[in-house]
Amino acid sequence: MELRRHPLIQKLLSLNLPSSDYVVAGSGPLLAHGIRERVGDLDVVARGAAWKIAEGLADPVVAPSGHGRVVPLFGGAIDVFDRWLPGTPEPDVLIKDAEWMSGIPFCPLSQVLMWKERSLRPKDQADVQLIKDFLHRT
Repeated sequence: MELRRHPLIQKLLSLNLPSSDYVVAGSGPLLAHGIRERVGDLDVVARGAAWKIAEGLADPVVAPSGHGRVVPLFGGAIDVFDRWLPGTPEPDVLIKDAEWMSGIPFCPLSQVLMWKERSLRPKDQADVQLIKDFLHRT
């Protein structure tokens, strides 16, 4: 499926966030690279105007990691964070280092690999192997 036609990507694009002020993190980059065909939601790290738009749509709550705040949208299908996980770069750095695919900024797989390797969740450990296999092939 063409990336921009994916239902979660269409929800993200419907928010009209300025692409210079956000980056797709979490498992979204695996979707963008075709490593996974399905992801449960899209995690977006936003700053500036993109964060203001998200804040205007729903009240921010404490992020599940306890690090920063998140605005859950579309019943949690899109989660907009004001920072990413503890120990990861600040939003400005994540956004600056984004890989652009289909006109959408995504965190590079090398960064995704780093934070998924630190996670103990089985889903993330499975993703680590998928990313390593993909990077080995390319």
